[in-house]
Amino acid sequence: MNIRIESLIEGARRARGIVVIVDVFRAFTTAAVAFARGADRIVIVPEVEEALRLRSKGVGDVCVGEVNGIRPEGFDFGNSPHELMQAELAGKVVILSTRAGTVGVKAAAEATEVYGGSFVVAEATARAIRRDEPAEVTVVAMGWNAAVRTDEDELCALYLRNLLQGRRPDRDAVHKLVLASGEVAKFHDPAQPHFHPEDLEIALEIDKYDFGVRIFKEGEFLVARRQG
Repeated sequence: MNIRIESLIEGARRARGIVVIVDVFRAFTTAAVAFARGADRIVIVPEVEEALRLRSKGVGDVCVGEVNGIRPEGFDFGNSPHELMQAELAGKVVILSTRAGTVGVKAAAEATEVYGGSFVVAEATARAIRRDEPAEVTVVAMGWNAAVRTDEDELCALYLRNLLQGRRPDRDAVHKLVLASGEVAKFHDPAQPHFHPEDLEIALEIDKYDFGVRIFKEGEFLVARRQG
């Protein structure tokens, strides 16, 4: 298995084979929580206007997402795992629009399969990929707005590579490294209340869930489903 690590939107465009689009803060942590809360599927869209239009047409039930970290007007929830923790999502279709993770999924046009990656589903994702015995895997760390590298996504990409290669990284060490990174401060900044401190705590519950977030092309839509 040849495993490459790429970054940002350009990396997503270069990605080949089975592709994991990593967005720890917060898209694919939020998606995992949505599935844990019973969501049936998640429709992935890059633009806010498209998400609202699809909800109005009955394609989905709730809009979840952000622009620059902030919940867009008309959305039901921000891109926040904490906000979804008490949401009634059983059997519902979520429409997810963010500035990094969902954009990266759309950009990974050459992928044979796509997963949404984060720490909470890392082990389950690696297990599902290893089961397929692929020749090539690309792990893409999406960073902030798909334009600036961030430690949490780069570290998650490395963590995934270790799992894919059969190693068992030290979760506590990874946890400490992320907490020492620059993106953490915003979760404790009173001027940015949309970044809930609880989002950080949830995002760093490494390997919490026993399922992956697999993304399929279904007709005209990109749709995430719980895998495993």
